[in-house]
Amino acid sequence: MVSQHPPLKLSRLRDIGFKEWDPIGILSPGESWGHHPAADEYDHYLLHAANRLRRDWSVSDAADYLTWVKSEHMGLGHPDDPSERSRAAATAKAIKAYVDELAEL
Repeated sequence: MVSQHPPLKLSRLRDIGFKEWDPIGILSPGESWGHHPAADEYDHYLLHAANRLRRDWSVSDAADYLTWVKSEHMGLGHPDDPSERSRAAATAKAIKAYVDELAEL
């Protein structure tokens, strides 16, 4: 039997991604992603992390992925930078809390 997960709300993932991560600094302090032309910039990465956290990733795995995205895929930052790792970990924890919340529905 395959378990069914409630659908992920992209708006919630964007809230998390822009608040905790925003690796290329799209938003200015206090700015909302709501009407921003680049609101979808991180969708793929956030959805991938959320789906994997639902299945088989730990928070650490998701943080590693988000760190890799910024440092290797985007070519920004350094994977050993503690502040980069901290932001990725905070994002992964927030996404995990969200998918756990959905699992309880």
